[in-house]
Amino acid sequence: MRGIILGLISLIFLVAQVNGQENEIHGEVLSGSEPVAFATIFIKELSAGTSSDEEGKFTLKLTGKGPFTVQVSSIGYKTFQGFIQGSERSLTFQLEAIDSGLEEVVVSGTLQEVSKLSSPVPVEVYKSGFFKANPAPSLFESLQNVNGIRPQVNCNICNTGDIHINGLEGPYTMVLIDGMPIVSGLATVYGLTGIPQALIERIEVVKGPASTLYGSEAVGGLINVITKSPENAPYFSADYFGSSWGEQTLDLGLKSKWGKNIQSLTGINAFHYAHPIDKNGDGFTDLTLSERISVFQKLHISRPGNKSLNMAGRWVYEDRWGGEMNWNSKFRGGDEVYGESIYTNRWEVFGNYDLPGKENFTFQYSANGHKQNSVYGETFYKANQSIAFGQLTWRKEFSKNQFLAGLAYRYTYYDDNTPATYSGVEERNKASQIHLPGIFIQDEISLGDKQSLLIGGRLDYNSIHGSIFSPRLNYKFNSIDKSLVMRISVGNGFRVANVFTEDHAALTGAREVVFEEELKPEKSWNVNGNLVKKIYTLGGNFISLDATLFYTHFSNRIIPDYESNPNQIIYANLDGKAISKGISLNSTLALANGLEGSLGATVMDVSLEENGVSRRQLLTERISGVWSLSYKVWQWGLTLDYTGNIYSPMRLPLLGPLDDRAEFSPWWSIQNIQITKNIGKKWEIYGGVKNLLNFTPPANSIARAFDPFDRGVEFAEDGSVLPTPENPNALTFDPTYVFAPNQGIRGFLGFRFTISD
Repeated sequence: MRGIILGLISLIFLVAQVNGQENEIHGEVLSGSEPVAFATIFIKELSAGTSSDEEGKFTLKLTGKGPFTVQVSSIGYKTFQGFIQGSERSLTFQLEAIDSGLEEVVVSGTLQEVSKLSSPVPVEVYKSGFFKANPAPSLFESLQNVNGIRPQVNCNICNTGDIHINGLEGPYTMVLIDGMPIVSGLATVYGLTGIPQALIERIEVVKGPASTLYGSEAVGGLINVITKSPENAPYFSADYFGSSWGEQTLDLGLKSKWGKNIQSLTGINAFHYAHPIDKNGDGFTDLTLSERISVFQKLHISRPGNKSLNMAGRWVYEDRWGGEMNWNSKFRGGDEVYGESIYTNRWEVFGNYDLPGKENFTFQYSANGHKQNSVYGETFYKANQSIAFGQLTWRKEFSKNQFLAGLAYRYTYYDDNTPATYSGVEERNKASQIHLPGIFIQDEISLGDKQSLLIGGRLDYNSIHGSIFSPRLNYKFNSIDKSLVMRISVGNGFRVANVFTEDHAALTGAREVVFEEELKPEKSWNVNGNLVKKIYTLGGNFISLDATLFYTHFSNRIIPDYESNPNQIIYANLDGKAISKGISLNSTLALANGLEGSLGATVMDVSLEENGVSRRQLLTERISGVWSLSYKVWQWGLTLDYTGNIYSPMRLPLLGPLDDRAEFSPWWSIQNIQITKNIGKKWEIYGGVKNLLNFTPPANSIARAFDPFDRGVEFAEDGSVLPTPENPNALTFDPTYVFAPNQGIRGFLGFRFTISD
């Protein structure tokens, strides 16, 4: 017995001695492959630590088994926090530079891969993590937290919309996928839905004309959706979430290899919402019901000499409807129950091919087809659009010059069942066909370590309007340490308007389309001044300030006139000017306490002037603000996200002088909160509340919602509405008085599953 007791005492003493032994750990702190000198490595439980030397190496002594919480920090880098065991022998910590976004590669500004900091054209970059802070069923909704960009809902019933950049409507924004013009014309309304967000690497935004490189439609700016390359994508990813309103969204991504040289990336996006809700009591659905499926396929083919060969395609089908609560498909196109039903069938292919040889020749191409079958009450709208695009570029570096030249061609075919494509002279249908060949050149000249100059020009020949020339000039200055960057840009943009595709809901068989003159291409001149300042503090905090002054002057603005004659739509170039001017400020921050995020605000004035009279543009706010704040609770593996936006009053479309609805919207804000829990390395569970303030537009946003077929409306001989005792305000049924979504507060819950290797 005595021997057993002595043995136990000896064992306890030995264990205590082992536990009390110091374990010496050797390690290094890196950022990529570069060492991080003088980084602090701190162990919370032991209140002890050390620092790395000039080569990023360190020695750390631990007492006990652990686990221990380790925190690694250095000025200019995001703080790393994790867990280590007392038995570790060697450690390597990777730190991410706080301002790494300034060094990432962008392509949208110059059509060449350059770091964001070095680009003479200001390019805003939003990575996939930015959109995870406020998950949405479509990219259209995800852009609501980008400063200076507002998704505008244009119809209370069908919920179609477009993207406004600095107050300019959707037709002035070009949307690209992997640098190829995909979403334009008819597809602007629906093209931003159905892009699998699980496959999006980042989104690049250029504000201001970019027609020198991208041609027509890049007048107000461009949005370039960059998808993940198969080499860098996870092997499998799944993202699903649903809301308390009954919305369900699923994103799937799969990487695979087809033989030795082909890598494949497949994505599927599905959206389902089939639960009519009428919270405002107007008898109409607050949110359009939708069934949508999108399939995306991308191939990367390895070639000798690192030459590129990529091919991609996407197919989207959507069936959506909104209307009176008792509507169903048997009422489609009839006059018993009002509904707006839209069938969309769309395909896209695009890619690039580096030509063999020593010279840097690249051929890029895209093509898409868009078929739409829609009804608005008893009005049918059927349309078919096809676009083919090809571009050959040549890049050459010599001395202090980076030279780029290219040849481009775009073909656009459009046909529909409205008077817009009907030839009254020949009394037959006449589809629109436009050929647009072009040539462009640019030269980026290095003026030393601090300055660079970009000069470019483009000449296009439109088969209808003739030749169009668009030049641009960009100047960049940066300090030696690159903590200060200044850019000045002057550029010209143009848009060959396709009026057939932009006001299709208004085109009915009862209206005659009238062109008062041969329409000239819309043109714009833009001046931008951009200043970026990076600020580091000794406490490990980082703040970046990005300020931009912008001024855009439009000529030949095409304005559709629906009011002069109720039986006609009259198109003419604006006999005057249109101005968009303002200032925007973006700030990104990363604090040592774990708070990260961005804040932004834009103050602008967008107006039209004709015959000496200036008027404010409809549905355009003067002041807007956005924010996205994230805080990590390391010990619990939680991330808290708070996102939102706020808008000042905007002028709304009234139906006439007797319309008693408010002429201006109120100040309004959409705010969201989310909590994300990491479970291991593969799982994330997230949930939260959208539209915390439960803001919705007035319940009377749809004029005469009780009489959608205007049976109680009396018209004069000229087609104008007569005020009557039953209709004293001389209104007709109208769903276009809309400035914000009708969808109120709702909860959501989802999960993400990722296999990276």
